[in-house]
Amino acid sequence: MKRAVALRHVAFEDLDAFAPVLARRGFDLSYCDAPVADLADPALEAAALLVVLGGPIGVYEEQDYPFLAAERALIARRLARGRPVLGLCLGAQLMARALGARVYPAGFKEIGWAPVSLTEAGRASALAALEGCAVLHWHGDTFDLPAGATLLAATERTPHQAFAWEQHGLALQFHIETSAAGLERWYVGHTLEIAQTPGTSVAALRAATTRHAAALAEAGERVLEGWLAGVGG
Repeated sequence: MKRAVALRHVAFEDLDAFAPVLARRGFDLSYCDAPVADLADPALEAAALLVVLGGPIGVYEEQDYPFLAAERALIARRLARGRPVLGLCLGAQLMARALGARVYPAGFKEIGWAPVSLTEAGRASALAALEGCAVLHWHGDTFDLPAGATLLAATERTPHQAFAWEQHGLALQFHIETSAAGLERWYVGHTLEIAQTPGTSVAALRAATTRHAAALAEAGERVLEGWLAGVGG
């Protein structure tokens, strides 16, 4: 059985709706808690798939969170060796930094449901399933596009929302793995951030989730299935 490892930064930001898709495709799935794991473990580099999940810290905060340097190095090694890596939110930012791009505070929080604009390359990729579909945004940082990467999606305020690295790297600053049930844990875990972000509330996020989560679940599954097919997963 193929092994998929998800690097997790906080317990409630997990694979959520992606987990059953991976199981259905024959992956043996395990979690690795990045802050306390041995990220130099050769098994992480050898896994058939590495998914790097989200979290509430910044890539540039290595002084406070030293494990980020080892995590970034693991991602860089896998990408250099053609091993599939999927990055979600913080995971996408770590991929950008591993590829030499700058990651930095955006100066605003982008939290809530809204569609992304796909580039021509995005419409020709697995992300085509997201056309016209609202996705979940939950970030305060952004990144420059790595040299050699292909831009796949943008929003008006965040021009670099998704990129591909050759065939085996996919970085999404937004979330397409979340479900309505799973987000109930986020509302608790991110309560302070929600309260401190103007125009954002648990009630508003829950109402938007009720409107959009079902469509995203279908589209997100199609994105993951399509991308995995392209990398031989």
